[in-house]
Amino acid sequence: MAAAYPSRLILRPTLNLHRNSKSPFSPQTLISHSLLKPFFFSSSISHSSSPILSPTPNPSFSPNSIASRSGGISPPILETPTKIDVNPPKGTRDFPPDDMRLRTWLFQNFREVSQLFAFEEVDYPVLESEALFVRKAGEEIKDQLYCFEDRGNRRVALRPELTPSLARLVIQKGKSLSLPIKWFAIGQCWRYERMTRGRRREHYQWNMDIIGVPEVMAEAELLSAIITFFKRIGITAADVGFKVSSRKVLQDVLRSYNVPEDLFASVCIIIDKMGKIPLEEIKRELSSTGMSDQSIEELLVVLSMKSLTELEVAQLSYSSGETFAAVIYVFMLSLSPLFLWLVDLMGFRGPGEDFEGVKVAGGGWFKGEKLGTAGQAVSELKQLFSLAEKFGYSEWIEFDASVVRGLAYYTGIVFEGFDRERKLRAICGGGRYDRLLSTFGGDDLPACGFGFGDAVIIELLKEKNLLPKVDLNIENIVCSLDPELQGAAALVASTLRSKGQGVDLVLESKPLKWVFKRAARINARRLILVGKTEWQNSMVAVKILSTGEQYEIKLEELD
Repeated sequence: MAAAYPSRLILRPTLNLHRNSKSPFSPQTLISHSLLKPFFFSSSISHSSSPILSPTPNPSFSPNSIASRSGGISPPILETPTKIDVNPPKGTRDFPPDDMRLRTWLFQNFREVSQLFAFEEVDYPVLESEALFVRKAGEEIKDQLYCFEDRGNRRVALRPELTPSLARLVIQKGKSLSLPIKWFAIGQCWRYERMTRGRRREHYQWNMDIIGVPEVMAEAELLSAIITFFKRIGITAADVGFKVSSRKVLQDVLRSYNVPEDLFASVCIIIDKMGKIPLEEIKRELSSTGMSDQSIEELLVVLSMKSLTELEVAQLSYSSGETFAAVIYVFMLSLSPLFLWLVDLMGFRGPGEDFEGVKVAGGGWFKGEKLGTAGQAVSELKQLFSLAEKFGYSEWIEFDASVVRGLAYYTGIVFEGFDRERKLRAICGGGRYDRLLSTFGGDDLPACGFGFGDAVIIELLKEKNLLPKVDLNIENIVCSLDPELQGAAALVASTLRSKGQGVDLVLESKPLKWVFKRAARINARRLILVGKTEWQNSMVAVKILSTGEQYEIKLEELD
């Protein structure tokens, strides 16, 4: 039995919690309980159990605790100082200034791209009802929730993703919303999962969603937005690609094998693990759903398809006795163009004709009729690839039948961004989810969207040596040359700030050597000195630090 590792964590009630001199406060929602003890959550987590956080009253809490400046409860005064762990909880991050500037740069690119596509920004609570995320049995996300019961006996969870919150808000607003809705969000998400490169237990996620458009144009627009973002930051089609497929294809294949509808989501979740766990484990998990060994083998061949031509053949209807023949035909077609030439030579189809009436070994015939949703899937995928040509990003996308995404709510086209060197996990992913709103009691609307995490893209930029150096840049540094002139220096700083200029005001008496070092560190453009002689004439001394140019100027003329 795996050993349990008890941990105590708390939702931060305030920011002024010092852990170290480099980072005065943690930007995390979840922090170590040793920083603050009015109310905390006890978590006993083993390798074989899910991270259910349950509330535990703090025995040291007193109603007489002093109220903090934000109106909350301040921590009680401890009689004996306690040395705390200065690291954030495992899987979380601090953002000291250098990292924060990089994060701001990334988020700004997310926002600017979203605005280029006329999306509006929204946000939702980090803490949501647990029921919002507990949908289908088998979803990994259900077992990765940070969830607990609050003091009002309500089951709540730190959000693991943003899309259910979007659905909740759309239902809440109802008919007051004008369709189509084009929203984007950048929010912090929490999942207790195994950490790998680019995978943390908290991350920020950029989501773009379109509600109210049933046409494939919506998916094409979302892919265009992601690719626009990649181009802005220096990533090319040689670095990143998108695997595209449709849930409808898999749904029709499983229906032909008599897999019950209620197991479809579970099978999708298993298939989403392909490439992440051994193939034999995939087969064992599929077998546990009731699929036969033969149907599993045939399904895996179908999932290996990498072209729409193969899919077109596979989606032709056939009787159960012809299933394996169809798979063999598709497999041979994928091996060599010579097989396709032989089909034409033997007269099974004319030039430019579809695959109709083609007889294959095993006695089966492919009939020209399309299988319901699979035929629709092929049509939608063809349209998407055609639109990709028009948008100008066809070299970025490729068909891959094994892409299904791991969340139960997807209903149609799905896509996943990947690095072509296969060094990292999926960069982003999304698709169509036309039936999500009804799972929460609302009226369904056609919808699609994507999620794009901050951690993997930073790893990719590092891998490609494209990580920008985002330096601190302050326009002015202002310093008084006499302690008695600190008020005058404050006036100079206020005057410049009122004109929209950034000012680093030296707050204490410092030698000029220190001031110049400070100016270099913050990349100040100019140094403004307030001296007695100059100030008596309502003037200040200015030094342009890049050129060394010096001059005196009246305060009212200083721009």
